Amino acid sequence: MLFSQAGLLLTTFLSTTVLAAPTEDAFRGIGWGVNRGHNWGRTAIPQSCNTAAVQMPQAPQPLPPPTAGLTLYHVALGRGTQNYTCDQTNTTSIPVAAGAVASLWNVTCLSADSPSLLSAIPNIALALPVPQPNSPTAYNALSGHHYFSDATTAYFDLDTVLGEYGRGGFKKVNATPAPSDAVKGQRGQGYGSVPWLKLVGKGDEGCVAKEIYRINTAGGNPPKTCAGMGKTFEVEYSAEYWFYA
Repeated sequence: MLFSQAGLLLTTFLSTTVLAAPTEDAFRGIGWGVNRGHNWGRTAIPQSCNTAAVQMPQAPQPLPPPTAGLTLYHVALGRGTQNYTCDQTNTTSIPVAAGAVASLWNVTCLSADSPSLLSAIPNIALALPVPQPNSPTAYNALSGHHYFSDATTAYFDLDTVLGEYGRGGFKKVNATPAPSDAVKGQRGQGYGSVPWLKLVGKGDEGCVAKEIYRINTAGGNPPKTCAGMGKTFEVEYSAEYWFYA
């Protein structure tokens, strides 16, 4: 049974033919990202694994640990795009980050049962197409979605028909470079992996999840300059998101 969750997840990616991440508008169009009046309530489907002893992986330059008293609440695989803008009047300008859009899949039990397998999954997921969020296989493992509600607010909506893991806005407070051997991009071609991050909640009343870590990133970095790039562009990425409450 150890590989059942991983098998479902990989089947999700292998069974799709979609080549681009869904947009925030698409999420909202099928009922995700709509305010239903509650944030991060503890009404999720109970996990069938013990995460009490799980240790979060560390980058070579470690991020600060979770605040004392917080415990691991949920772990999700994110697969989507990092978004950027470019100044079209200056080809030597540096791409500017413009948020991200990703679907999230539940890998909480893999963090407890097979952490080494979990650490490999972002690399595998990056090499495969992004599943349709409403496909039957993807739906069965779906935790929710991640996007930016404004320039500085990373929004996580893990409230779906399958389980209410909650929703809330978070801000970046710490960053550290991805390991030097992290995947550069799809098929080994790209500009490197986005940094690992620590995010904290922006104070939503009733928000249970307080801190989120983005780790084991694969891909997502932009080119060093805007030469040859459009006004807006996307770079595909994958990562793990660890939620603490």
